[in-house]
Amino acid sequence: MALRYCARLIFEVLQHPDGHRTARAIVHRLLDRARGGVLELREPDGTVLRLGREGAREPLHAVLEVRSADFYRRLLRGSAGLAEAYIDGLWTSPDLVALVRLGARNGEAMDRPRRWLRPLVGPARAIGRARNTVARSRKQISAHYDLGNDLFALFLDERMMYSSAIFPRADATLEEASLHKIETICRKLALRPSDHLLEIGTGWGSLAVHAAAEHGCRVTTATISREQHDHVVAKVRAAGLEGQVDVVLRDYRELRGRYDKLVSVEMIEAVGWKDFGTFFARCSDLLAPDGLMLLQAITTSDRAYDVEKGNRSFMATHIFPGGCLPSSKVIARCVERHTDMRTIAAQDISAHYAETLRHWRARFDARRGELAALGYDDRFERLWELYLAYCEAGFRERRIGDVQVLLAKPRWRADAPAMTGRADALEAVWGRRERAVIATPASATAPPTAVIADGTSPSATQPTSAATGGTA
Repeated sequence: MALRYCARLIFEVLQHPDGHRTARAIVHRLLDRARGGVLELREPDGTVLRLGREGAREPLHAVLEVRSADFYRRLLRGSAGLAEAYIDGLWTSPDLVALVRLGARNGEAMDRPRRWLRPLVGPARAIGRARNTVARSRKQISAHYDLGNDLFALFLDERMMYSSAIFPRADATLEEASLHKIETICRKLALRPSDHLLEIGTGWGSLAVHAAAEHGCRVTTATISREQHDHVVAKVRAAGLEGQVDVVLRDYRELRGRYDKLVSVEMIEAVGWKDFGTFFARCSDLLAPDGLMLLQAITTSDRAYDVEKGNRSFMATHIFPGGCLPSSKVIARCVERHTDMRTIAAQDISAHYAETLRHWRARFDARRGELAALGYDDRFERLWELYLAYCEAGFRERRIGDVQVLLAKPRWRADAPAMTGRADALEAVWGRRERAVIATPASATAPPTAVIADGTSPSATQPTSAATGGTA
């Protein structure tokens, strides 16, 4: 009864002409319960409120300037309402990353009422989130990746790598870190000239071209983005690799054949939660009995996954339609239930993604003046400004993570021809000896935090395997 009453109250507030007054009171009460930092709320009439409470760890100070009272009703719609209010200019902040980080610190507390309400709204939302068929997946991918190559060129590195880089040292450029990540993946897969590598999720072709040119292997790379397909075909032709790299415009479910190695970098997030099992089963079927697969995936916690998979969040509605982040436990469960593969190594690179996004945001800010010439309006600019800050804050606060998981088929052996002995082989494939330190500042004013190449702090233990359901 209490849940139904709360749901009805929120609905009435959203619908009533004067509901912004009640909404304002509700929002003030919720924001004042925030912990881990203080929010300075500047209202349209000049009133300034200090809400929340500093915690024991690094305190945050965030500023939110409300430009319209309608902001409060929008905020009651969750992250999507918050984003839509920002796009419409109803609020602003001098430091979006700090603001979203404060929200992320209180994510668990905000998830609790959503879990309570899930029995009421979950079934309807689950029905509304239909499975990602091949046709629907193409449409959803096009909505993001076919926005125009010129847009992504504004903020990505010269190789157009649209996934986390790995920084080999503190002063590495984004270009150096992106190349290092590509080479790290190739080394973990122990690529050889005799290998046929399948890449699911082409991006703009940097990994496929590098693997073929530098490691001599044959590559088949699959995408369902027309813009990316055409770009990569031209890139392969320019590199003189037409006989070595095959770029196909196909969904992962349409792929056939048998491959020695398989790689998928941050593509699983677009699969949809109802099809995670299908994705892993298809990957397993496409691999040779002694094959290796490297999966790089953006992950969420198990508790957040149960809430988000049926939720119409900001990211799932405005940035990546139909997307859903898996959790480490979901990945492990799918590997166990739908494949004959086993996890042989896992690595947390979340700190590197926060640093990557810092670079992307700086580049986007520096070239935002070019957006209008490319046909993007002010609302689009605010959308992407919030999107990049939203993601960076999520990684900095570990609300989301990024992992690389190495999976092996039953007949894979560590004493394969290119390796000598199991321990040495895993060192060679996974690069545990590399301890390059990077600096990942937690905020513009905070001192940098040192992390080693696997994303942990120098004193931290190595990440546990995803197969255990721990932090991968």
